[in-house]
Amino acid sequence: MTTATLHEKRDGGVPGAGWPEEQGPEEQGPEIEWPEDEWPEDEWQMRVDLAACYRLAAHFGWDDILATHISARVPNEPGGGEAGVFLINPFGLRFDEITASSLLRIDLAGNQLDDSPFRANPAGFTIHSAVHEVRHDAGCVMHLHTIDGMAVSALEEGLLPLNQTAMFPAADLAYHDFEGVALDLAERARVQADLGSANYLMLRNHGTLTVGRTVADAFMRMYFLERACSAQVRTLGMGRPYRLVPEGALARTQTKAEQGPDDGMGGYPALAWPALLRLMDRHSPGYDA
Repeated sequence: MTTATLHEKRDGGVPGAGWPEEQGPEEQGPEIEWPEDEWPEDEWQMRVDLAACYRLAAHFGWDDILATHISARVPNEPGGGEAGVFLINPFGLRFDEITASSLLRIDLAGNQLDDSPFRANPAGFTIHSAVHEVRHDAGCVMHLHTIDGMAVSALEEGLLPLNQTAMFPAADLAYHDFEGVALDLAERARVQADLGSANYLMLRNHGTLTVGRTVADAFMRMYFLERACSAQVRTLGMGRPYRLVPEGALARTQTKAEQGPDDGMGGYPALAWPALLRLMDRHSPGYDA
């Protein structure tokens, strides 16, 4: 099997090329060999989108060194894409190092289907396999530990409908109580029951999670959720009386979302995703290697 280093795949076959001049070799990360396998076109596109999503999370300051994870179901698996094989990050690479070819294939039994010097994060497998097992509409699952997300997750009232941005997640948000680090596979059934058909999940005392038909859908839901959490932290931090969004406005938002495109966001993810990819092409090139 032919292999190429992470840097060679990233930089067109020239080790060390494509890095900022001020960034020395000691800052480039490990020289890792990835198999140069040929993936089906639809899987490769999913890999590129998922790698871009990891880079975007790092760009927005949502990463947590090596913790947290984003997964995407491998399309066109036997069984119509519902056989339970999904892509997830190698546990040991930062989000800003993830490339399309470095992503791991994992099945619902926890088997790693790729040769790699890394394994998947066990807690990541528990959480993501729980969702992919029962939500066949979940093309992508995104889970974060941002400071504002964790802060809101620790509030008894959770996310409050304080502003326009918060209305999207507030109308479609579920909660899951903290059970410790997610290493117990028995917790999967409770995650599934708590999530139900919702597309946003607040993991109490832990962080945030979103589900999307596409990577773009999951990312935009997370963008709205994280922005709403940050706005809530700032609003409550002012120590002044606050005004909640009227219940009627919240209900109308939910109704319009249900009547609109499948993404529930007025088609915004499909419009925004190409612009976000252009952002990564400029600020974090190489994700599509």
